[in-house]
Amino acid sequence: MEYEYVKFEVFIPKGFVDELRKKVNAAGACRLGNYDNCISYHPVTGYWRPLEGSNPYLGEVGKIEKGKEMKVEFICSKKYVDAVIKAIRDVHPYEEPMFFVIPLLNK
Repeated sequence: MEYEYVKFEVFIPKGFVDELRKKVNAAGACRLGNYDNCISYHPVTGYWRPLEGSNPYLGEVGKIEKGKEMKVEFICSKKYVDAVIKAIRDVHPYEEPMFFVIPLLNK
């Protein structure tokens, strides 16, 4: 099945949302018709446990951490996916950013 667009879902601390929006928009995402900067976000709670060898932004190795994050969602043409992933990694403070890239069947 062919698709032209993907949806990104990025989990990031609240203080980084605006910088993320700017960077992914500049990388080619967040465009819908004659609009840019099209992005939505809402608060979520995340859990994680840093393992040996990790360098966590928040938390301690071996201990489960719970934190407030924002789930940021936006659309992207599939031709910009690699550039947008780079932008996410450049902005995101986590050693291992959590994000999903989901093919969209609607046009």
